[in-house]
Amino acid sequence: MPIDPAKAVAAEPRSAEISWDHKDVQLYHLGLGAGTPATDPDELRYTLESRLHVLPSFATVAGAGMGVVGGLSAPGIDIDLAAVLHGGQSVTLHRPVPVHGRAVSTSRVAAVYDKGKAAVLVLRSEASDADGPLWTSDAQIFVRGEGGWGGDRGPSERLALPDRIPDATVERPIREEQALLYRLSGDWNPLHADPEFAKLAGFDRPILHGLCSYGMTLKAVVDTLLDGDVTRVRSYRTRFAGIVFPGETLRLRMWAAEGRVQVAVTAVERDDAPVLADTVVEHS
Repeated sequence: MPIDPAKAVAAEPRSAEISWDHKDVQLYHLGLGAGTPATDPDELRYTLESRLHVLPSFATVAGAGMGVVGGLSAPGIDIDLAAVLHGGQSVTLHRPVPVHGRAVSTSRVAAVYDKGKAAVLVLRSEASDADGPLWTSDAQIFVRGEGGWGGDRGPSERLALPDRIPDATVERPIREEQALLYRLSGDWNPLHADPEFAKLAGFDRPILHGLCSYGMTLKAVVDTLLDGDVTRVRSYRTRFAGIVFPGETLRLRMWAAEGRVQVAVTAVERDDAPVLADTVVEHS
């Protein structure tokens, strides 16, 4: 079997020094669609170095780190990228992400679950700088055709949507070239750029990175319900429930409660097909 669960989980964590500066942060924000309108003071917080703050989901690409693709080269894992989909993502912030940073990122396979027809890898990354922990990030990677060995199925809870009208609903367009720009932040999976590779993976054309829709969603929540204050975000998690294509539009429905915002994200042009589910932003 291309995945050896015991070997993958027992492998020594891998550490690497990472660094980033304002250019990396600005590029990431632009890859999420920030900067429209270009002179809007609220957007300049994402695009102008003299006013810059850092959206916490930047932790998923900071320093390009190990990245999802890098994590798939861990001991005990030998799989075909065409069989891989990003199943879910969570980030816990220990303090705000600085505009300029240097840290040590430690990555490991935290768990391997057997879903029958697929395996799920939990890739955990923890970053710390000279002042202590910065963030902990978990990526859940869905690998088709690699389950069925009788292992632990892992958690499978689903979060029901509130039975009331959303407190806010917004739409965010995805530009045709957005995946090409977003991938410059470090996710080079050809699924998001190469039409021939996308067809091998079963898609008509390249799809948007799940982490791009993830970042777009957090930005919308911060801008809409958190007064544009990125430092209020404590944690953020989602399940990637479906794909979205460049050129489509995301519809985000948000329900606010004390200390948290629950979000449902769908693709407008495909009859509100699910894109992100079980999505929660915990905040102060």
